[in-house]
Parts: sequence; structure tokens; C-alpha cells
Amino acid sequence: MFRGGKELWWALVAAILITGIYTFVLYATGKIPAAGELFGHALGIIGFVLMLMTETAYSLRKRARLASWGRMSDWLRLHIFTGLVGPYMVLLHTSWKFNGLAGAVTLLTLVVVASGFIGRYIYTRIPRTADGIELDTRLGEAQAASIASARRLLAVWHAVHIPIGMALFTAALVHIGGALYYATFLK
Repeated sequence: MFRGGKELWWALVAAILITGIYTFVLYATGKIPAAGELFGHALGIIGFVLMLMTETAYSLRKRARLASWGRMSDWLRLHIFTGLVGPYMVLLHTSWKFNGLAGAVTLLTLVVVASGFIGRYIYTRIPRTADGIELDTRLGEAQAASIASARRLLAVWHAVHIPIGMALFTAALVHIGGALYYATFLK
């Protein structure tokens, strides 16, 4: 199902376009765009909204089994796309400074993205329909054992990936609150 990796190619195209805009701003201003300036804020806000979509949209669709808001495979592709592009924009938002809470948020972001790649690999090892529903196939003993192992790995992966994602969003919300309070409300 995901062997083509269209979502990865679209994420790469988006990253190249964003890098082009970032490079233009870099050369136009003669300096690395600061996180607290308009362009840096825009990168952070859009990146965070994409990351928030990554966390919520696919999860809500997974739990709304009776609703038919498109195929699960398309929602997973959106999840992967926003899970790559959003963190990339947040990385550019950092102005390449990784101190304090913002540095911890960046580190957690990188861990969650790396974990996402691992999860995507494990997910593709389990046969599914186009809608993302696991197939109950009659396979040979070795293939059945391999799929059972992949299912167990996916369960362990979920048990790690989701709490790290929750920690990321908690730290990100504290960072946003602090940035608003100290950089905006106190001025």
C-alpha cells in the first residue's frame, strides 16, 4: 500500500519550496530569520499547526469508524506529510538555536519524527486493504509468524510513539505560552 511513498515525495517537494523561501528571506535580509520576527513566527505557527493536524486529524479519523471521511490510507498519508513538513518548518523557526525549553522541544520533535519513520516501516510489513484494514490472510507458517511479529512490534511502537508525542505537545504548548507571555504580553 505505501510502497510508492507518494507522501514522502510530496513532503520533499514542500520542504524544497519552503527551503527556497527561507533562502530568499535569508539573502534578502542578510541574516538568519529570527524566531521572534514575522517570518520566524510564521514558520513556527504554520509548522505547529501542521504538527497539531498530524496529531489530531488521523487519530480522530481512526476513532470515527462509522464516519466515512475518506480512506484511512489517505489520512495516514496526510499524517505522514504533515508529520514531516510541520517539524521541518519548526526546525527552521528555531533560528538554529537550541537552548532551554525550545531546544528540548526540538529534540522531542526529532525523536517523534524518527519514531514515525520506524512506525511507517513496521506498518508496511502488515498486509492491509486500500482502506488500511488488516487482511486476515491464510499464509504459510513462516509468513504468519512474521506478520504476528510485526503486529507485536507495532503495538510496542504505539506504546512509545504516542507518549513521546504527548510530551512533545505539552512542552511545545509551554514554550508557546512562555513566548507569548514574555515576548508579547510583557511588551
